[in-house]
Amino acid sequence: MNRSEQSASEPYLRIVHVTKTFGDLVAVNDVSLDVSEGEFVCILGPSGCGKTTLLRMIAGLEEQNTGQIFQAGKDVSRLPPRRRDFGIVFQSYALFPNLTAAQNIAYGLENRKLPKKQIEARVKELLDLVGLPDVGHKYPAQLSGGQQQRIALARALATSPGLLLLDEPLSALDARVRVSLRREIKQLQRQVGVTTIFVTHDQEEALVMADRIVVMNQGCIEQVGTPEEIYRSPASPFVADFIGVMNFLPGTAGPGEDQVRCGAVTLRCGQAHELKPDTAVLIAVRPEDVRLAHVQPGTPNSVRVKVEDAEFLGSFYRLTLQLDGLETERLVAEVSNNMMRDLNIQVASELLVHLPADLLRVYAAE
Repeated sequence: MNRSEQSASEPYLRIVHVTKTFGDLVAVNDVSLDVSEGEFVCILGPSGCGKTTLLRMIAGLEEQNTGQIFQAGKDVSRLPPRRRDFGIVFQSYALFPNLTAAQNIAYGLENRKLPKKQIEARVKELLDLVGLPDVGHKYPAQLSGGQQQRIALARALATSPGLLLLDEPLSALDARVRVSLRREIKQLQRQVGVTTIFVTHDQEEALVMADRIVVMNQGCIEQVGTPEEIYRSPASPFVADFIGVMNFLPGTAGPGEDQVRCGAVTLRCGQAHELKPDTAVLIAVRPEDVRLAHVQPGTPNSVRVKVEDAEFLGSFYRLTLQLDGLETERLVAEVSNNMMRDLNIQVASELLVHLPADLLRVYAAE
């Protein structure tokens, strides 16, 4: 079945109850995932969570113990890599050092015995596509890290694969090149339209690049969603803590279904938490969601705090706040330079802060 014959409603890539073990280690545990054609999906998680193992199973570089993998409606679960339709880019570039940039790009095309003129035209097209039209004659050692990764990307795209697999392709580059190249990769993916799986441990990369993010932890999928969904509505304390910065405050559920107690204060939540009264909970709120301006005594969800520390971070300040009645807990808030000036906030200042109900997340304490 080719891509044009594939049902529009059928995912381009389907991973169904896939498990992979190495001895007693369960690297990937009963993972299922659907990826639509043309989608850019980031698999995100800490080292050892199973994300690279999952990518390698998609490529056929590792064989799953159980489960199936379908691409364009075809079961590829037991096919060797050479019979799967993908291009892959690794962290280490993996270019052939004895071949020029143009020869590296042409490698897969030559293996397919395409006419020489057709290969030359495709190589020129790809060098232009990755913004390196004049480096075809150079060897990898003569190229910067960013240029080598662009050539590796062009080589992966040379045979027009249906699936592009990227295994932490930016982690070996310096910060400025990494930021520039992630933008270029996303633009290139949109231009080419290739279905893409991008493995990373960098949350910022995932938030910036992905159509959807798959957060993995200890071999399992914790949550799948758009960057906005993952950031704003994390499904678990792990996701909340791994993506961005999150405050966690201890409390108890109740008395109402949309209420929690935090120290001496009762806070209202934006949605019912479905936990029994007095159940131990974690109350989560992002630093940028802590409101400091125009908080009047008696405002619902207001808490009295004392400013313990103020870090100047250029465009904003990060405040460490000690909560009244919870002397061992700290709340981090991020405020603009203008607000610091307008409210005359200083270390040791005492003030009221507001924790908006619709921006609070509540989790059962582990």
